[in-house]
Amino acid sequence: MNTIKPIYISAFALLILAGCGTTKQVVKTTDHVAITAPLNVHKKAPLTEMELKRWSHLDIVNDTIPGMSVDRAYAELLKDKKGVPVIVGIVDSGVDIEHEDLKSVLWTNTKEIPGNGIDDDNNGYIDDIHGWNFLGDITKENLEYERIIKDKSIADDATYQAAKATNDKKVAEAVMGKSRLEEMLAAIKEGDAVLVKHFGKLVYTIEDVKAITSKDAAVEKSKTVMQRMLSFGLPVAELKEAIEKDLEDSKALVSGENLKTDYRKVLGDNPNDIKDVKYGNNNVMGPDKKEILHGTHVAGIVAQSRHNDLGGDGVANNVQILTVRAVPDGDEYDKDIALGIRYAVDNGAKVINGSFGKSFSPHKQWVYDAIKYAESKDVLFVHAAGNDAKDIDYADNYPTDADDKKTEYADNVITIGALNYEYGDKVVARFSNIGKINVDVFAPGVQIYATTPNNTYQYLQGTSMAAPNVAGVAALIRSYYPKLSAKQVKQILMDSGVAITTNVIVGGKANDTRPFTVLSKSGKIVNAYNALLMAEKMSK
Repeated sequence: MNTIKPIYISAFALLILAGCGTTKQVVKTTDHVAITAPLNVHKKAPLTEMELKRWSHLDIVNDTIPGMSVDRAYAELLKDKKGVPVIVGIVDSGVDIEHEDLKSVLWTNTKEIPGNGIDDDNNGYIDDIHGWNFLGDITKENLEYERIIKDKSIADDATYQAAKATNDKKVAEAVMGKSRLEEMLAAIKEGDAVLVKHFGKLVYTIEDVKAITSKDAAVEKSKTVMQRMLSFGLPVAELKEAIEKDLEDSKALVSGENLKTDYRKVLGDNPNDIKDVKYGNNNVMGPDKKEILHGTHVAGIVAQSRHNDLGGDGVANNVQILTVRAVPDGDEYDKDIALGIRYAVDNGAKVINGSFGKSFSPHKQWVYDAIKYAESKDVLFVHAAGNDAKDIDYADNYPTDADDKKTEYADNVITIGALNYEYGDKVVARFSNIGKINVDVFAPGVQIYATTPNNTYQYLQGTSMAAPNVAGVAALIRSYYPKLSAKQVKQILMDSGVAITTNVIVGGKANDTRPFTVLSKSGKIVNAYNALLMAEKMSK
C-alpha cells in the first residue's frame, strides 16, 4: 500500500472555482439532459462545511462544484426506481464492521453459522461471516523491493538490481529526510508548548491560530509554525505521531533495520506458494483498529448509509460491503491480493475496489490470473492509479491490466486518477498518477469525507479515495441495471463522463501544463448522472 496511502489535508481549505473557458453543450436523452462539457462558472464563495463534506456528490451545473452529480442522480433519475442488492468487495487494510455508519451495509455469509468453528459452506474459510483476513495479526510489512533484496530468488536479476537501486536511493533520501523530520518535530513541540500556554487549553484549531494577535515574538513565531503544521488537517497530537512514525521509518532505512524483520513469519504460510491457502482468520478488523483507517474510509465512500444524520453519505445504496483484509502498512503480497480477489468473486461481489499498488510485483501473474478469473465471472475491478505524480504509461504501478503497458489482457479493469475540488487548471490532484493508456478516467480524490474507525469520520485524499467513488457509481449502475456486464459498466463510466478540454497543471507544477485529454484514456471525469442516463439507454 506504499503508493496508495491517503494524504491528509485541512478540513476547511478555501475553494475558489476558476472557469475552464468552455461553453455548455448538452445532449437530449429521453426526458433528461446529459452534461457533456464543463460550464464556465465561478464559485462565488468558499465551500460551506456541508458542501465540503459532500462535494464529490454535488453537481457542476446546480451547485457549481465539480462533483459526480450523485445527489442529482438520486433526485431526478432514481427516485421512483428500485435496485437490487450489489456486493462490493473492499480489498484493503480491513474495515471497522462495528462502525455506526457501516453496520447496516455489511455483507453477511448466510451459509456460515457464526462462531461454531466449522467451515459450513466448505469454501476453505472457517466462520467467514463478513469476509476474510489474509493478514492474520500482521499490521506492518516490508515494501516489495525490500522483500526482493532479502530473498533475491523470488525475482530475476534485473528486478533484483532495480530493487537494490531503489533501496539505495531511499536510504540516501532518508539521511536527508531524517534531519528535516527531526527539525519539524522539534518545531511542532516548541510551537505547541507556546500556544498551549497562550490559549490556556491543550487543544486548539487552525482558526484559533489564525486569529492570534500578539506582540510577543515567541507567540507570533509559533503562530506561523503551527498554522503551517495544522494545514495538514491533523490535530497536533496526531501530527506528532505521524511525524514520529516517519522519523522511525527513516531511521530504520538508514540503519538497515528495515531489512531485518520477517513480519510474515507469524502467519505461518509460504507467501511464495499460491497453493498454500490455509492461513489467515475471520477477523476482518485485524488486531488493531488504528491500522484499518484506510479500508474503513474506502468502504464508507462506497456505502456509508445515506441520509441517516451520521457522518457523510455513501455513493451507492443497495450495497453490501464484503471485506478482504490483504493490504498491510507496507506493500501487499501478490498472493494475498490474488486470493482475496478470488474470494470476493466466489462470494458474489460484482464490483471489487482495489485502493492499493506498488512498483514491484514478483508474482504478478497470480494477480493477473485472479483478475481474469473475475472477468470470467463478470466482476468489475476498480483500481487506484497511484499517488506518485508519475506517468504510469512508463512507470511501474502494479497491478495493471496491460503487462506491457499497451495491450490489455482483460476488459474488467478500470484505473482511476484523482481530481481536486478546484475546477480549472488545478482540477487534477497534484499527487495523482496519469497515463493516456493506463489511466482510464478521473474522479474526486481530494478532501473526501468518510468513515474512520471507532465511529469517527475524516477527510482523506488520494487515488485511494477516487477509486471507491467510482466503485460506488459502478455499484449504482449494477444495482439499477443488473443485466449490464462489467465490460459495459466500464464503458459507461468512461464514455459518459464530463469532458475537460482545457490545459491543466500536472503534478502540482505550475510550469507543467498539459491538455487534460492526454492524462487518461477517456479524457473525462466520472459523472453518476450521465452514467445512469447512458445505462438506461444501453439497457434498452
